[in-house]
Amino acid sequence: MAKLTVSDLDVKNRRVLMRVDFNVPLEKGQVANDKRLRAALPTIRDILERNGRLILMSHLGRPKGKRVPELSLKPCAAALERLLGQPVAFADDCIGPSADAAVRALSAGEALLLENLRFHRAETDNDETFAKALAGLADLYVDDAFGTAHRAHASTDGVTRFIKRCAMGFLIEKEIAYLGKALEVPKRPFVAILGGAKISGKIDVIDSLLPQVDRLIIGGGMAYTFFKANDLEIGKSLVEPDKVDLARSLLHKGGEKLVLPVDCLCTDRFDFDARTVGKLVPTAVSAIPADGIALDIGPASVSLFQGIIDDARTIVWNGPMGVFEIDATGGGTYAVARAMASATRKGAITVIGGGDSAAAVEKAGLADRMTHISTGGGASLEFLEGKDLPGVAALTDR
Repeated sequence: MAKLTVSDLDVKNRRVLMRVDFNVPLEKGQVANDKRLRAALPTIRDILERNGRLILMSHLGRPKGKRVPELSLKPCAAALERLLGQPVAFADDCIGPSADAAVRALSAGEALLLENLRFHRAETDNDETFAKALAGLADLYVDDAFGTAHRAHASTDGVTRFIKRCAMGFLIEKEIAYLGKALEVPKRPFVAILGGAKISGKIDVIDSLLPQVDRLIIGGGMAYTFFKANDLEIGKSLVEPDKVDLARSLLHKGGEKLVLPVDCLCTDRFDFDARTVGKLVPTAVSAIPADGIALDIGPASVSLFQGIIDDARTIVWNGPMGVFEIDATGGGTYAVARAMASATRKGAITVIGGGDSAAAVEKAGLADRMTHISTGGGASLEFLEGKDLPGVAALTDR
């Protein structure tokens, strides 16, 4: 690693400001899913066990610079207490007198959680004064929030200009190790699977991965822009008309490496909000009717993709194959998840790029059967695009 890690820091009795990703769902004032809290535990425990004075900071939701009581991080302090088995103090602001007083009260081996960073618009503006105030709370800085590493905010970028030693936590270290290894020294065949609604969000990823992979599977709503580029009838399926020419150039560039579905599940009625669909009919991609809406890959595509995944030694997946939120149109996504679990069992390296793919794998009960599931959808995409992540780039070089 070219950057300092938390293991490089002498944290004993030092104030350690740590950026975590506690952007978790809340229900009735309690944390509904503590997965992101658990992901940060190895770094948190390491600092506490080495008698650091730990100051945790995070955002939650999008309060847009206003104090929104329903988006307070206080429930996260209670949830973290249960996970750690020790008290976690809470400051009702992230800067100012209350934060300063809470930090002064910290003893070695104790933890404090600051209030939601995004109650201040200065956080997302990467405001220098706000970043300096955050930095003034601590002697050392640790970033373990991979989900925000692609954002140059005050708590991920600005703060590092005012603290001398800034390091990555174990979670970010693990993310970069797996994603980096998959890209730099992949076991071959190397297969990438990209899905989701729109091609526009994945253009740079496709461009970056095509020279590196042996096969690149395209699924989800974005596939229908490629079909349109091949002059196929796609009915009322999702399409980005302004990206058709781009899809055509990617098809030319990708050649046989680019693998598209050969069939889909079509219907004539679909209401996402009501979670209802009409009768689903397996349909060849060359036979989609003018009033048809394609919502998932079909059985022949599942078989095709499973065969490619089964032969692969490294697989990176980002984006569902269809409308996986509805059981009737989630079959293709879950089939890919099962195929990847099977490939892992045979020795393949399988990396899930966060977001909807991670949610689908969790829902399928297959999370523990993947090599690595990224905690940051947007960050993992930008990493796959070959971009520098501001939250990592800002850390201290070794």
